[in-house]
Amino acid sequence: MSDKLIAEIARAISAASGKPFQPKRRHDVTGGCINRSLGLHGEDGRRFFVKINRAAQLEMFAAEAAGLIELDAAQAIRVPRPLTHGLAGDQSFLVIEFLDLVQADEIHGARLGEQLARLHATTWHAFGWNRDNTIGGTHQANPASRDWVEFYREQRLRPQLALAARHGAARGMIDLGEKLLAALTGFFHGYTPQPSLLHGDLWSGNAGAVGGNPVIFDPAVYYGDRETDIAMTELFGGFQPSFYAAYNAAWPLDPGYATRKSLYQLYHLLNHFNLFGDAYARQARQSIDHLLAELR
Repeated sequence: MSDKLIAEIARAISAASGKPFQPKRRHDVTGGCINRSLGLHGEDGRRFFVKINRAAQLEMFAAEAAGLIELDAAQAIRVPRPLTHGLAGDQSFLVIEFLDLVQADEIHGARLGEQLARLHATTWHAFGWNRDNTIGGTHQANPASRDWVEFYREQRLRPQLALAARHGAARGMIDLGEKLLAALTGFFHGYTPQPSLLHGDLWSGNAGAVGGNPVIFDPAVYYGDRETDIAMTELFGGFQPSFYAAYNAAWPLDPGYATRKSLYQLYHLLNHFNLFGDAYARQARQSIDHLLAELR
């Protein structure tokens, strides 16, 4: 990473914070697979977390910053606050608050469950959001809609299926996926979700703790069925049992969640196939088969 790039980012930090920032030390931060990340330490003791990508990804960073602001405004869960984003030569960047995160334990898990229920109580007039963003590196469209089933079918599952077809997914999986889309209303008899504020990509790698408080980050924000956030927490490793107990104590899930969980996880399995390849094809196909069997 060039000194020139770091100098340009430092100038952006100075302008956004209203206080000159002179970098003293930088170090790479591992863990993500979409961006390059580093910690930037100033001579005055201030620290910032910086994400860097190609210039073409500036809008992705702008949307992430807006998502963090949306989550922070709900005053339900701690998130790292964004400072600035922009271009530096042929690179785009996002600068956010640097937090010394630790892995969440059972106590943090319980607090996160309670706080996530409060976050989900923040609602909007429609499903979607006031801007598009990304899920990982994949475009995520968020046009406002009053119909959740239509929104989830047309703005979540159908685009992922179309992208999977272009990426070489088996024709059989795509055909069965289209069959599932046509029958989607069958999963929502007697259940009408409200448009809750969602993190949108809430797996264990996007949560931690600082100072005794849970923190969530790397969001893919929109307003949708709260069950989608819970389903994602169960997909890749899961959260602490205390998290689920506390969430259900604050706002019990509908009994139909046990079935819809697979429906909501399918979006992320398809996205992982589209981002990372064939390793996720079998899981996606099994999920589609399971969901179609539930409708028989």
